[in-house]
Amino acid sequence: MTVRLTLVPPAASEALREVRFDADGPLDPAGLARAEALATAFGPAPRAYASPSARCLGTARALGLRAEPAAGLAGCDMGRWRGRTLDDVAATEEAGLAAWLADPEAAPHGGESLRDLRVRVGAWLDALRESSGRVTAVAEPDVVRAAAVHALGVPDEAARRLDVRPLTAVHLSGRNGRWNLRIGEPLTG
Repeated sequence: MTVRLTLVPPAASEALREVRFDADGPLDPAGLARAEALATAFGPAPRAYASPSARCLGTARALGLRAEPAAGLAGCDMGRWRGRTLDDVAATEEAGLAAWLADPEAAPHGGESLRDLRVRVGAWLDALRESSGRVTAVAEPDVVRAAAVHALGVPDEAARRLDVRPLTAVHLSGRNGRWNLRIGEPLTG
């Protein structure tokens, strides 16, 4: 049995452009229009999932997907940093930000560590690998990075080195207890 998973990071939003820890804001009009223009990129997907954020659910709808919200695909819980810009956090919690950037087990914001995120996303992936067929999931960029790190079995620190662009396709195929990865394919409408 082989499952073929396409992970799609959501369309751009104000939070992404502002380098802000997202507070579940919606897509902006430009991001929504870009996603709608790509709706023909997907054939019928027997199964579709989305991170339960407004941005991911909105992107899935704009892409024409009937996506089921999946708690395992939720973005990292950023605790008290949620809604704040990276510059603001750097100015007020320099040591905490440095710890978070250096150590995937750190959670100075009071939320979830990046290691915890990878473990949660990995559990969702491994459960999915027991099935077969095509699956599409619209997931937050940090979730896509966590999925790639888990699939490759590389150290959690590697997630910081992965650049995940909006509305691209990251393909994972799972079988025989492992994942194969094809990353960064642009979507075309």
